[in-house]
Amino acid sequence: MIARLRGELVSTGIDHAVIDVAGVGYLVGASARTLAAIGPIGGAVTIHTEMLVAEDFIRLMGFATADERDWFRLLTSVQGVGGRVALAILSALDSSELQRAVASGDKAMVSRANGVGPKLAQRIVMELKDKVGGIALAPGLPTSAPVAGAAADAVSALLNLGFKPGEANAAVNAAEADLGEGATLDALVRLALKKAAK
Repeated sequence: MIARLRGELVSTGIDHAVIDVAGVGYLVGASARTLAAIGPIGGAVTIHTEMLVAEDFIRLMGFATADERDWFRLLTSVQGVGGRVALAILSALDSSELQRAVASGDKAMVSRANGVGPKLAQRIVMELKDKVGGIALAPGLPTSAPVAGAAADAVSALLNLGFKPGEANAAVNAAEADLGEGATLDALVRLALKKAAK
């Protein structure tokens, strides 16, 4: 599994970028938001990735932030939302807008994305609200919103162990609150597993 790429940005297209890592060019699908954020052609770039594997293809998706990658994972967990639709949504809405749309059940906001009709937007809002535990709109940090950095990798580890996204996010947030922002991935995963077991 490829989790991150660091190299030179060789080229970009409407929905992808090519990144040269030690002489190997990786084609990564990307949202318009990521393509705008990763910098100029020829510059150094670090991109978070998610690999999609199906019977007839293997595709690498790239994201400027771990937060965007986490939302991509949540979006593609909804029936009828593939990689292209998820990237269209992430092109139209940033993480905080998507968070607000899910929390408030605003299907119209989600349907602003190309290729997302009212029915699919409704399904996305309903399913994600359940999966992320209904993200709070109140001021302050949401308790179960997607997290970034080592915390995002810890959430991914818990998801791979079979935890639901809402449970994984809540456990990692609780662990990070105890350990502080500089906590290592190993420490976060260990404490998050203890928190989730309680």
